[in-house]
Amino acid sequence: MTAPTLAGLQDHLSFTDDMAGYDVALLEQMLGAATATIERRLGFAVAVQFPAGWPDPLLLAVNMLAAHWYENREVTGAEAREIPFGVADIISDFRDWSF
Repeated sequence: MTAPTLAGLQDHLSFTDDMAGYDVALLEQMLGAATATIERRLGFAVAVQFPAGWPDPLLLAVNMLAAHWYENREVTGAEAREIPFGVADIISDFRDWSF
């Protein structure tokens, strides 16, 4: 388990070696935004809740959300949705529901 990384997001997006420097600033921005969004929806900081590192499903959720935003920057209509379904399901499984 580790924290979300640019390399992990690039792997998730199937970037090849020749694409390593492509859109780095944009990918880092989307990775940071996805991480912050998921932690906000979880209700806790993952590094505090899981000192050993990010659970694999939450890493997947960050990569899925960042990739969705990266690949659908201009989407409108039927494909437009607030958060991909798989991401919402993963967040729900880990969310702190106490009030």
